[in-house]
Amino acid sequence: MSEKIHDVLGVGIGPFNLGLACLAEPLGVDAVFLDAREGFAWHHGLMFDDATIQVPFLADLVTLADPTSPYSFLSYLKQIGRLYPFYIRENFQPLRAEYDAYCRWASERVRGLRWGREVVDVRRETADGTGVEVAAGGQAEEEDEDGPVYRVTAITSDGTETYRARHLVLGIGTTPWSPVDTTSLDGGPPDTGRRVALHAADYLHRRGELLELNSVTVVGSGQSAAEIYHDLLAESGDSGPRVDWITRSPRFFPMEYTKLTLEMTSPEYIDHFHRLDAGTRDRMLRDQRSLYKGIDAELINQIHDLLYRRSAHGLDTGLLVAATALDGATTAESHISLDLRCTDTGRTWGHQTEGLVMSTGYSPTTPRFLDGIAAEIDWEDPGPDQTRAGRPRRYRVARDHTIDLAHRRIHVQNAEEHTHGLSAPDLGMGAMRNSIILRSVTGREVYPVESRIAFQRFGPPADAPAERHTPTDQQAQETR
Repeated sequence: MSEKIHDVLGVGIGPFNLGLACLAEPLGVDAVFLDAREGFAWHHGLMFDDATIQVPFLADLVTLADPTSPYSFLSYLKQIGRLYPFYIRENFQPLRAEYDAYCRWASERVRGLRWGREVVDVRRETADGTGVEVAAGGQAEEEDEDGPVYRVTAITSDGTETYRARHLVLGIGTTPWSPVDTTSLDGGPPDTGRRVALHAADYLHRRGELLELNSVTVVGSGQSAAEIYHDLLAESGDSGPRVDWITRSPRFFPMEYTKLTLEMTSPEYIDHFHRLDAGTRDRMLRDQRSLYKGIDAELINQIHDLLYRRSAHGLDTGLLVAATALDGATTAESHISLDLRCTDTGRTWGHQTEGLVMSTGYSPTTPRFLDGIAAEIDWEDPGPDQTRAGRPRRYRVARDHTIDLAHRRIHVQNAEEHTHGLSAPDLGMGAMRNSIILRSVTGREVYPVESRIAFQRFGPPADAPAERHTPTDQQAQETR
C-alpha cells in the first residue's frame, strides 16, 4: 500500500475528469486519475465524419475557467498548425472527431493520468492506515483531524494497486440504456439468417452488418437517432435495407438553441433548480426535453430532403412514426418482433425487422466499488431496492457536487442532472463544475465562478414583496 496521500483521486477519465486534471496541474494539487481503459476514447461508435459537437469550442476542457491554459482547444489547434484554417472555417463547433483528437492530445500531456486501472473498492481509513467503521450518516468513531482518507484499490494487468486520497471525484460517465435487452436479440441460427441488435453507442462498429440486412429499425429520439437514421438512409441506396424510425417522442422536434434558453445553463438557474423538490425537478426535466434532447434543425431538413429524393426516384421511404412506445421485443427466426403502442390512442401493433438500433440514451450508474462506503453517501432513494424502472439509485447531490453526508469530500461529474438540471451532461458545464471542485480541494477560489451571467430571473426576485396586491372590486372600478 502506498503511504502517500493524494489531494484528489479521480475515478474515470472522460472529458470532465480530464478537464479537472488540466486545471489542477498548475495549482500544485497532487491529483491522480484512474481509468480501466488503455487510453482516451470518446463516443467512437458515433464518430461520423461530418458530425460536430453541439457546443462552441469555448466549451473545451479549460477555457471557461482559465482562458490562458495551455490545454485549451485553441492551443491544440496552434500546436498542430490548424488554427488559421479553423478561423477561416467560421464554424465554431468543432468536428466530433476533432474534439476527440483534442482530448487525446491533452491526455498525452497532462500529469497524473493512469490507464489500465479498474477501481474495484473504496474504503475509509485514518491517515496512519487504520480502518474506520462508518455509521449511517457518514460519521466515524475515529476521525482524522485533516478529514477522511479514502483507500482506493484498483486492478491492473499485473495485479492490484492501492491509492490513498483526501478527495474523490467520480467521473465514471454513463452507460448505454435500452428498454429491451439487445444482447438476447442479437445473432441467430446460421440457417435462418442473422439478426442484428445493438445500442447506438456501437453503431459505427457494426454498420456494415446492418447494411447487409433487408430491414433496419431505429428506435429512439434525439441527435444520435437522427444521425443514424440519416446515415442508414443515405447508405442504403436502391439495393440496401428498408430503414424505419420509431420514436416515443410526440414529434421529431429540433433542439432549442436560442440565447435566452442557453441561460438555463447559468449558475443562477442551477441554484433555482437545485432548491426545488425532487418531484418538481423530475417533472421539469421531462418538460425540457426539447431543450437538450432535440435534433439539429439542419439535420431534420436534410432527412426530409433525402426522403423526398428517394420518393422522387421511386425508392422505399420506409416507416417514420412518432408517439410510439416500444413495450417489448422478441425473436422470430431471422426477424425481431417489436411490440409497439401508440401513445396518442393506446392502440397496440406489431412490427418486424432484421436489424434493430436502440438509440434510447444513457443512464448514470451506481458503481459497486462504493459499497464499502455506502453509509457515507447521501442517497435520494430510501433503499437499494427502491430503484426507478430498473435504473440505479440516485445520489442526493449537494450544490457543490458532493454526495457524502459528513465531510463533502466525494464529488461527482455528470451524475447530477436530477439535482442540477439539464446542464449536468453539457460539455460547457465541465469547467464551471471543476472550478467548484477545486475550490473545495484547495480551500480557496482559484478559478472564480461568475455569480450572475443571465439577464433573466429564475423565480421571484429576492426583494419582491411576499404578498401580492389584489385590488378590490371598487378599486378596480375606480381605475377604469
